[in-house]
Amino acid sequence: MGTLATSSFTLHSLPRNTHTLHLFNLKNSSSSSSHSFPTRRLSYKTLNSRKFFRFRFFCSHNNDVEKREDNLSNDSGVKTATPDEAEEKKSDEFGSENTPTSVSSRPPTISPIGPAYNNFQVDSFKLMELLGPEKVDPADVKLIRDKLFGYSTFWVTKEEPFGDLGEGILFLGNLRGNREDVFAKLQRQLAEVTGDKYNLFMVEEPNSEGPDPRGGPRVSFGLLRKEVSEPGPTTLWQYVIAFLLFLLTIGSSVELGIASQINRLPPEVVKYFTDPNAVDPPDMELLYPFVETALPLAYGVLGVLLFHEVGHFLAAFPKKVKLSIPYFIPNITLGSFGAITQFKSILPDRSTKVDVSLAGPLSGAALSFSMFAVGLLLSSNPDAAGDLVQVPSSLFQGSLLLGLISRATLGYAAMHASTVTIHPLVIAGWCGLTTSAFNMLPVGCLDGGRAVQGAFGRNALVGFGLTTYTLLGLGVLGGPLSLPWGLYVLICQRTPEKPCLNDVTEVGTWRKAFVTAAIFLVLLTLLPVWDELAEEIGIGLVTTF
Repeated sequence: MGTLATSSFTLHSLPRNTHTLHLFNLKNSSSSSSHSFPTRRLSYKTLNSRKFFRFRFFCSHNNDVEKREDNLSNDSGVKTATPDEAEEKKSDEFGSENTPTSVSSRPPTISPIGPAYNNFQVDSFKLMELLGPEKVDPADVKLIRDKLFGYSTFWVTKEEPFGDLGEGILFLGNLRGNREDVFAKLQRQLAEVTGDKYNLFMVEEPNSEGPDPRGGPRVSFGLLRKEVSEPGPTTLWQYVIAFLLFLLTIGSSVELGIASQINRLPPEVVKYFTDPNAVDPPDMELLYPFVETALPLAYGVLGVLLFHEVGHFLAAFPKKVKLSIPYFIPNITLGSFGAITQFKSILPDRSTKVDVSLAGPLSGAALSFSMFAVGLLLSSNPDAAGDLVQVPSSLFQGSLLLGLISRATLGYAAMHASTVTIHPLVIAGWCGLTTSAFNMLPVGCLDGGRAVQGAFGRNALVGFGLTTYTLLGLGVLGGPLSLPWGLYVLICQRTPEKPCLNDVTEVGTWRKAFVTAAIFLVLLTLLPVWDELAEEIGIGLVTTF
């Protein structure tokens, strides 16, 4: 690969009507072979000037530039003059009275400043700068520092890069008033000075040595362009993808409804659903008679998903928070893993993050538990015997909380068997509660991760997330679904949510208590019933050794 060459210009006085251009040989040390270029001397007597420019080329790498003075011959046999010989010849030709101040003809040795980069790295940095987000204008930084910050608001002592790629500016210093009042004042002044060009964030000071003397953590203020900090609009392809995922989720929900009728299905269909080694799907025509009876369960699963998303939107609307369209994730075991819903605007504060994040799972869980409770009551009603289905009793061992509720409702005789006769609403409610619990796990940008980040801060989310990944990896939570759910989170939902505009002011005590109680219920829902307890309380037939 070739190297970048740097040119220097040396100005010399010459007699009138004469310009001399010297080209010295350039040696590329980064290549295995050396390339030399013969020196050429050009005179232009038609120009009326007393000056000429000598162009000296040298490699940007730390090469031995003195080797460039070696006499090399070109293909035509012309001898190449060294820079010293050219200097002496020039002095003899033009006389001593016109000889300029002595200037070395050797290119100066350049000592590199900072780390040495090769051409590929330099080109990569330039490409990143061109394709990366637009940075804050330095003139605006100076204007904002002079107009906004001061002894009455926030005394700036240092500036650092801010943002994922350093595209913003972080102002560090000392707070001179109540943080909420100062932040509100700075936001108003920023709009007056720069208009609708930038977003100002109040965040905790990174690597702070101690708390603020006024109480609470030390704060700093980050500045980002609006087009950089705010999410972009939903594209046409995103709408298409969301629609296709919704169709697949409908299909997986119907398949769940068909699988719930396992005691009525033909043997080849039952083998496909129960035998792990079964690869070839059965004839689809065999499933058509069971589609109609599978629709109620499918409607229940889709209803939970709809309530979940409506809860998010109802909580976001009063706060003027924009949400993206939901991207449903199909799953044949639960019907769906829920949906990915992104924030399409910056959240104003952490309380809003907690409220919007909790609203979805709570709405879906409320409907799910209602169906679960009604289904358990109908399971004991003789009038609904025609609608009941038989499921393996091991289903109730998948959740400690739901298993205990089912045992208390249906009784020991009904639960202590290989199969349990229940209403399809129990399955719909069970799947909805499990899906809501998975989405409330405190990790990444799941609803639970957002709620924990808003209630306890980003650092607390790191600890919760590591614990959650460990429990999922060990299979402690979620049973057989722990691995696929953990992979889904790692691929799609592992990144924490971006900070709010006011990412410092803490939420109220009741919000923290609510989030803590929700996480506790999530653990009880996803924690399976171990065999000893299942045998003791009579959930299924368990053989212990």
